[in-house]
Amino acid sequence: MEGAAKPSTSSGSGVTDGASGGAGAAAGASMEEGFTDLCKSKLGLDESTTRQAMQLFKETKNILKSSMSSLGGGSPEEIERFWYACVLYCVSRLSKAGRSKEDGGVSLCQILRASKLNIVDFFKEMPQFCIKVAHILTGLYGSDWEKKLELKELQANIVHLSLLSRYYKRAYQELFLSNDAKYSENSSESSNQEASDYYRFGWLLFLVLRIQSFSRFKDLVTSTNELVSVLAVLIIHVPVRLRSFNVKDSPYFGKKSDQGVNLIASLCEKYHTSEDELSKALEKTNTLIMDILKNKPCSASECQQDSLSFIDPEGLKVFKDLLQGNSLKSSLLILEKEYDNAINSKGELDERMFANDEDSLLGSGSLSGGAVNLPGTKRKYDVMASPAKSITSPSPMSPPRFCLSPKGNSFGSSKMAPITPVSTAMTTAKWLRTTITPLPSKPSGELLRFFSACDKDLTEDITHRAGIILGAIFTSSSFGERICTNVRSANRMDAIWTEQRKMEALKLYYRVLESMCRAESQILSGSGNNLTSLLSNERFHRCMIACSAELVLATHKTVTMMFPAVLEKTGITAFDLSKVIEGFVRHEDTLPRELKRHLNSLEERLLESMAWQKGSSMYNSLIVARPALSAEINRLGLLAEPMPSLDAIAAHHNISLGGLPPLPFQKQEHSPDKDEVRSPKRACTERRNVLVDNNSFRSPVKDIIKSKLPPLQSAFASPTRPNPAAGGETCAETGIGVFFSKITKLAAIRIRSLCERLQLSQQVLERVYFLIQQILSQQTALFFNRHIDQIILCSIYGVAKISQLELSFKEIIFGYRKQPQCKPQVFRSVYVHWPPRCRNGKTGEDHVDIITFYNEVFIPAAKPLLVEVGPGASPNKKEEEKVGPFPESPRLARFPNLPDMSPKKVSATHNVYVSPLRSSKMDILLSPSSKSYYACVGESTYAFQSPSKDLKAINNRLNSGKKVSGRLNFDIVSDLDVASSLSSDQNAKPAAMEVVPVKTPVKCEPSDS
Repeated sequence: MEGAAKPSTSSGSGVTDGASGGAGAAAGASMEEGFTDLCKSKLGLDESTTRQAMQLFKETKNILKSSMSSLGGGSPEEIERFWYACVLYCVSRLSKAGRSKEDGGVSLCQILRASKLNIVDFFKEMPQFCIKVAHILTGLYGSDWEKKLELKELQANIVHLSLLSRYYKRAYQELFLSNDAKYSENSSESSNQEASDYYRFGWLLFLVLRIQSFSRFKDLVTSTNELVSVLAVLIIHVPVRLRSFNVKDSPYFGKKSDQGVNLIASLCEKYHTSEDELSKALEKTNTLIMDILKNKPCSASECQQDSLSFIDPEGLKVFKDLLQGNSLKSSLLILEKEYDNAINSKGELDERMFANDEDSLLGSGSLSGGAVNLPGTKRKYDVMASPAKSITSPSPMSPPRFCLSPKGNSFGSSKMAPITPVSTAMTTAKWLRTTITPLPSKPSGELLRFFSACDKDLTEDITHRAGIILGAIFTSSSFGERICTNVRSANRMDAIWTEQRKMEALKLYYRVLESMCRAESQILSGSGNNLTSLLSNERFHRCMIACSAELVLATHKTVTMMFPAVLEKTGITAFDLSKVIEGFVRHEDTLPRELKRHLNSLEERLLESMAWQKGSSMYNSLIVARPALSAEINRLGLLAEPMPSLDAIAAHHNISLGGLPPLPFQKQEHSPDKDEVRSPKRACTERRNVLVDNNSFRSPVKDIIKSKLPPLQSAFASPTRPNPAAGGETCAETGIGVFFSKITKLAAIRIRSLCERLQLSQQVLERVYFLIQQILSQQTALFFNRHIDQIILCSIYGVAKISQLELSFKEIIFGYRKQPQCKPQVFRSVYVHWPPRCRNGKTGEDHVDIITFYNEVFIPAAKPLLVEVGPGASPNKKEEEKVGPFPESPRLARFPNLPDMSPKKVSATHNVYVSPLRSSKMDILLSPSSKSYYACVGESTYAFQSPSKDLKAINNRLNSGKKVSGRLNFDIVSDLDVASSLSSDQNAKPAAMEVVPVKTPVKCEPSDS
């Protein structure tokens, strides 16, 4: 191809002389020696585990040699250590041997310490390792190796522990002093040690309690309840002289009775927990102290001690001398031993390290809890601590050093509690507890009337289905196997927890379903309440149940069963779920802000990549809407499998059908689904959401359709079913049109953000957007099995070259690394499927870096389109003249008028943002003399200064020419959007991609791998 660049020397040319070949052999031998030394000398693995590790290392060694430029960011020696650690972790998790120390096993902590790596860096590189060696792991350990590896669960657990340790530290600082001020200076060291021992006792007690309480799952909400119960124990037993509060006068001990302060109720008010749940957690904590520390409690009403002064003793237990002198040291030793025994069997992490901020394993970056996808940035916790963010935001991995103020932080001295991921999770759980839990677990009278008004009474079908699908999601096996020292007790608690979550999801499902039916019946006013076509749709109900369950799981922040686990359990695809997300938000008015954000983030994930993955039901509609793509779709095997029947799901999860007779739809479930592109059968319309643009990929008749037919029913209609109101257009064409509209709107948002960061002109921005539209219309296959950002990055580079701009791929990747949605895998690993007669000699599926993809795949497909958007072309002119390759292709639009994002960047050269003030902050910041509706984020809002002073101070700092090293304070104005926009890492290094200039209209760059 004209303009193709030669491979860079770092990749090797494929032809080597004797000297280079000998050097390669020597390097390979050196790698093996280093790996053997790590296994035997540093880790002391047995022969069996060492042999399996060496086998995996040898099979992946060639991949390591070719991946030196795309794995890690340091020296070859450091990259080798990353590879060693990844290999050993896979062997320790996937092999039958190595599951406990007695069997010659090894934990992740041991691997990382021996390899001199930290947790953050390990999880940054491990996904890349898994992508590159997936075929080898499949051959050695089976197709389910990823599930057995439990990498996502382990990362989520680490994120939770980091958040909880931070939460515990803050609470301890508020409650207790770091030393005894009454002691003389000579005894200050022993006093500090004593205070530190109390702190360590609380964290150890929590960890042992966590092990005792959970066997198959850990969730953030339950863990927080356990942690607050530990705080209650500390309040009762830590000497009064070390308190930084006065029970009698503290505003946060406001729940009082005739007997004094109600400790449980006050803590619940402070930490947003449930009194019932906290009482149960405290009971478990007391039981643990009795069983493990062998300390018998007495009723608080029978004890006379200073720590109980002004506290209502009802329901409280006191353990005599629990934290006094030698008893404290003895308790610490017992808890240490108990924890050691637990983690020695199956533990991957020594969770005690989270109480020691100087532990080298913690690293200095951040992890994301939603998946093993780290953002391309590393930020200290304090930078991101204050914005109200969900657990899916970058989470801390390096809490600040534990250094308590001698005077403490005066528990309750500030009315405004800091907003943290844990407090946000507890607030969201409170909504579930107060709004959803009190609802009946059966359909309401109004919903039953909708069911009975159908052609056939669907009540039994719907309730039967809900029981099976929710039973499949909330089953014991869904949550895997975890460390547990008391199996019987943990299994009982597992069953209780699972049943509670199942009931919450069921009640939420019925609540939103009723609201949707009410809205649909108003649209169908001419036909009464007959919603047969919607309420008899199997896929619709499964999507609704899956969405309800996902919200419940997201509320409790479970370590296991993270999205997209609910899709697998219910038998639906990401494309299916995307059809009900907007409806869920629209019809549940009380849905908390964090859950709306969660659904929004899920929809972005669906649009950017999941809907394009192999097995997506989107292809079953696309093959009807775009017949010309059928050959490519079939060649790549992208079509979705038939949806499993309810009988199959019930049998797989061993769910009792309760003696109900088989339902009609169960018997014929597979026959209509075999040609999924031809089912289900419904009338056709679509509902749009915020990502849908009126003009992009829409035919003129679609807005007319929307006003006449119920939108929900069309989303689940048979793709091949003609729509009489659309002039012969099929439902597949309507659905794909709306889906493509969402894709182009999402692309527009990301193009604008990245182009602004790269300081590209509006003209270039419009050309990139126009090119994306053309690719989606004419070269749709470029999106297959890929991430939308991969196409955007290539489009920006291609347009820059055709526009003769001096912009390298390295600079584009450097800018992309600062984007909030950045994942290193996007530019490191792009899916390709080489044709049989490929010029590079490769065949079949492969993953390459972004530059190789650009040279070998993107340019051959998109070069004609790139030429059309060159300097001499006008997007408007082309839009008027060009007719798409498909008769149904509508005209392409100019760059859309996107709404102002919040926060809005107001400086091209500085990270200065302005965000409209949230209504919840109005009362705090507004006064009769200062009626400002904007908050200035970053200077002195915390001190409640006027906006004019804030702006003046910001301007002075920016205009001074000096580097601003201070951190922004978001303690008052907390906004997740601010966090997302400011999540770029100013210290991120550009991708190590070599640039070789080639004087052609469309420049290609050499690959590093």
